[in-house]
Amino acid sequence: MVIDYSTQLHYVLALLPETVLSVWAMLVLLLDVFQKGERSEASSPGIAWITLLGVLLAAAANLWLLTLREASPAGVIAIDSFRVFSNFLFLLAAALFVLISTRYLEQEHLRLGEIYVLVLLATVGMMIFAGSRDLMVIFLGLELMSVPVYVLTGVNRRSARSAEGALKYFLLGAFSSAFFLFGIAMIYGGTRSTNLTLIAAAIGVDGLGANALVKIGMALLAVGFGFKVAAVPFHMWTPDAYEGAPAPITGFMAAGVKAAAFAAFLRVFLTAFPGLWETWGAMVFWLAILTMVGANLIALVEPNVKRMLAYSSISHAGYLLVALAAASAVGAASFLFYLVVYTLMTMGAFAVLLAVAGPGEEWLDVESYAGLGWRNPMLGVVMTVFLLSLAGFPFTGGFIGKVFILRAAVEKGFVVLAVVLVLASLVSYWYYLRVAWYMWFREATADSPTVPAVPLGLRIALVAAAAAVVLLGVFPGAFLSLAERSAASLMQAPSSVIGLLH
Repeated sequence: MVIDYSTQLHYVLALLPETVLSVWAMLVLLLDVFQKGERSEASSPGIAWITLLGVLLAAAANLWLLTLREASPAGVIAIDSFRVFSNFLFLLAAALFVLISTRYLEQEHLRLGEIYVLVLLATVGMMIFAGSRDLMVIFLGLELMSVPVYVLTGVNRRSARSAEGALKYFLLGAFSSAFFLFGIAMIYGGTRSTNLTLIAAAIGVDGLGANALVKIGMALLAVGFGFKVAAVPFHMWTPDAYEGAPAPITGFMAAGVKAAAFAAFLRVFLTAFPGLWETWGAMVFWLAILTMVGANLIALVEPNVKRMLAYSSISHAGYLLVALAAASAVGAASFLFYLVVYTLMTMGAFAVLLAVAGPGEEWLDVESYAGLGWRNPMLGVVMTVFLLSLAGFPFTGGFIGKVFILRAAVEKGFVVLAVVLVLASLVSYWYYLRVAWYMWFREATADSPTVPAVPLGLRIALVAAAAAVVLLGVFPGAFLSLAERSAASLMQAPSSVIGLLH
């Protein structure tokens, strides 16, 4: 079917996954209200499984998008393989959140249906954020994603740490949104358009059509995205927000929100500014170096495992920025592949953390993991897999992802970036393997926390994520091909429009 945006109904069809998830979020909210009755404050456990069903329905609608094609590559909503791939990634993060959060939310007396509604709405925002070709629609997606996440960060109203993290996240998030909006205004002033492909056509393949307003706007957009992906020096909110938020929500933020910000970052800069790569490529080059070096050095001395994983997520943002700086088909494909692996291993690591941390998340120091591999072999094995993949050990998805990012950097001539990435990864071995060493080579003491039985949903999520990380490391071929095809659909769009208008 051909989508023609001159017809209103075709907008509904193009936004079918987002529509399904939005309607389902309202349905979950109504069901939650009616099932609580007059006295009960806690939501039924069934709300979680109803939420998961909505995610699966949205995934089916997203798959249906592959049967559509656009009448023009300059449409407001992109219908390409990159959008479909990204949407599946965000839905994966939402599904993993549901699976890992049920026992935790009950344990912390946070069994609230509103949490699942906010996660669904944030996921809708991610899909719009990464799947739009118009800067104003992208901004709407950004806000729809951000506002629910601000609330989720501070959802534990009994925790001062949670309130502090939410406040810092909200204030700095508002600043980043302001930078982003000012950037849009500058771009519009310089090109008379907010459509990404039309902006690219106005600038031209050689960048000669760019004026001072366009370059200032592009820099402001980069700052806005820098905040959202937690790149150094725009990362100040990350450790406190990640530490303050409940552990399942931290995992969702570190994986889903960051993946959406990076997918939108890639779409905007590869689609709107291909002719200005020498300008923005230099900005991303230095952002990548600062992020990889700064985050890994701070994580080295961090005894709190939750904060260590927060700085770890910042360092991985640096690795992804290397792929973005390459601005090539190989770089875009490695970017997508690494985003999938990053989502699996990050949410998996935070899922193990919430199982170990106990009520009130009291056990967050590295000593709490002493003997975990022998006290609970399942948790020990899967956490070891996630840590090795985060570090980039062979036969894991993290290793393959870094290899292809290195390939993209070297092919583009960024040898310095490649060297810094390798050295930063070597530095990260210390803090990842320190946790693994405590799990397997340190004996538990009388003060070590008692790890409760792992509930079924959490067990399914952990085993599936660990197995996927290993499979992507041993048999990456088919998935890399899928990532390459998805990236190709993004790389072809600007050139086709520029050719059409010139």
